[in-house]
Amino acid sequence: MKPTKFQDSEIAHNIRKISETAEQNTLVIWAADCAEHVLRHFVQEFPTDRRPENAIAAARGWVRGQVSVSQARRAAFDAHSAARSALSASSREAARAAGHAAATAHVKGHALHAASYAAKAVFNASSVEDVEKNVTAERLWQYERLLVTSQSS
Repeated sequence: MKPTKFQDSEIAHNIRKISETAEQNTLVIWAADCAEHVLRHFVQEFPTDRRPENAIAAARGWVRGQVSVSQARRAAFDAHSAARSALSASSREAARAAGHAAATAHVKGHALHAASYAAKAVFNASSVEDVEKNVTAERLWQYERLLVTSQSS
């Protein structure tokens, strides 16, 4: 039987620790990577709705100085609106991950939410027998991506 409640991986603690000292630009890039990694869950349900994808692009644009904080926030709100129209939990959580990625341009703490929602998208898309393995793999990918992003910034 699949757990009805998301239980995070131990790796989340390591991610949290690194994020405490990471620069905001690093966290925006990483949050966008996390959201993009699970975006397919939203796109499968809504192939023509670009709001989550636009939020990820806004986050990346903010890092390059091409998007203002207010534009990134607007994109974040739009992605959250897309999440509210999602039919499946995995689609909803993927859109939320994108929204939080864009919101990281405003407040860096949103990066952890982007990663958590990405892990929840994987949780909700997983079969009973694969849920723990898949969530752990997603969190490991996030952790390794954060390390790489932190070192290259």
